[in-house]
Amino acid sequence: MKLSYLKPISILVIIEISIVILFICSSLKHILFQSTAWDLAIFDQAVYLISKGENPISSFLNIHILGDHAALIFYPLALFYKIYPSVYWLLLIQAFVLSFGALPIYYLSQYHGLTPSKSLTISIVYLLYPLIFNINLFDFHPDVIAVSSILWAILGAFENSIILFIFTIIITLSCKSVLSLTIIFMGLWLFCFQKKQQLGSIAMGLGLSWFIISTRLIIPIFSDNSANISRHLERFNYLGNSFAEIAQNLIFKPWLLLQGLFNLPNLEYLLLLLIPVIWGLSWQYIAPLISTVPTLAMNLLSQNILQKDLLHQYSLPIIPFLMVVLIMTVSAKKSWFRQNKYIITWSLICFLALAKYGYFPSRYLESVDTWKATKEAISKISTQGNVLTSTYIAPHLSQRAIIKLAENRSESWDFNQFNYILLNQRHPGRESSPELIETIKEKVGQNDNFNLKYKKDDIYLFTQKTKQ
Repeated sequence: MKLSYLKPISILVIIEISIVILFICSSLKHILFQSTAWDLAIFDQAVYLISKGENPISSFLNIHILGDHAALIFYPLALFYKIYPSVYWLLLIQAFVLSFGALPIYYLSQYHGLTPSKSLTISIVYLLYPLIFNINLFDFHPDVIAVSSILWAILGAFENSIILFIFTIIITLSCKSVLSLTIIFMGLWLFCFQKKQQLGSIAMGLGLSWFIISTRLIIPIFSDNSANISRHLERFNYLGNSFAEIAQNLIFKPWLLLQGLFNLPNLEYLLLLLIPVIWGLSWQYIAPLISTVPTLAMNLLSQNILQKDLLHQYSLPIIPFLMVVLIMTVSAKKSWFRQNKYIITWSLICFLALAKYGYFPSRYLESVDTWKATKEAISKISTQGNVLTSTYIAPHLSQRAIIKLAENRSESWDFNQFNYILLNQRHPGRESSPELIETIKEKVGQNDNFNLKYKKDDIYLFTQKTKQ
């Protein structure tokens, strides 16, 4: 079945509705000062600097943005900032690509012989998968683009569209270097189980090439590679302190691997991951999950609890392949639920149980008492000068070369490097405290180079006399 034969008017309407809902939710969270420096301000700063033709050196990471994950996708994203520099571009793009993933799922369902109504139902299952909603609330990550691009790549493989296949793989690889492992294993699945040797070989070749180029060339050039590796290896330090040591321990101390895999947090993680689609998974059709081996292995072996939930970006590469298993199972009439109403009901129940829409009337209103004062203080920052502020305010001021966070150990810095110091003592942020803010406030208050320009509701804005 060719794509040109399909006229999915209903799914396009649903996608449009989803885009609007996701964009409103993420924008509202941002407006309420609940987006964070890690990672919205990091990426907003990088894209802004690229759009201005400047080196995207992250003042949060202290490296060029390519030195983090070799995410070349930030360069085309900067074209939107050339139209008008706004962090809302990232939020809109995120809402669009997450919702747009429903279209290739619709096409994949049609390819496997599902009726239009069933294809629409499977697309809605994807949109109701809790991680789709939750990751939309967690700032912005280029990984979200890969969800749609992987789905389009899979569709290109089934349709034998080599141009679509290669183009979408390139987009996927540009989002994050580690996604090269997903592409390699996707190629392995296509080669061995779908009998698509040419496309499988292309995927494995592109994935392996980008893995080598990004990890051996781009990241080392644009960062302190040893520090960057150490930052990520900390999550697996029980296995060893280097790649060589980890490999050695996996061979000679296999019990470390077993301890890392078989534990209650991992069991809970797998249940969270699978419950929303458990009704449509069959052992006979799990071959596509071979593509998820790298992601699953990293998440299961990691000691970072953030990699074991439905809130963060780490599980995103798994979603496309879960959906393919779902489609194959439903197509073979092997799913637990056959009727659309039961499928939608199950998805709704899981969404209501696991999606974090409840954060809006609770967590996201925690700092509403300082909202007005914070807005007023930000309006008094009139230049692109250097800023020291909190993690929640940073995404509203990140379009500048230097912005840093008033967090642990920042009290010992030379504050003269900043033009503006904006503090929220009542809601200082996770890595800070009212006591730390008080210390910074006292030191800056004793500095003759600064004036206290604004004070209200525990919001303090200091401006440097000579560097505004």
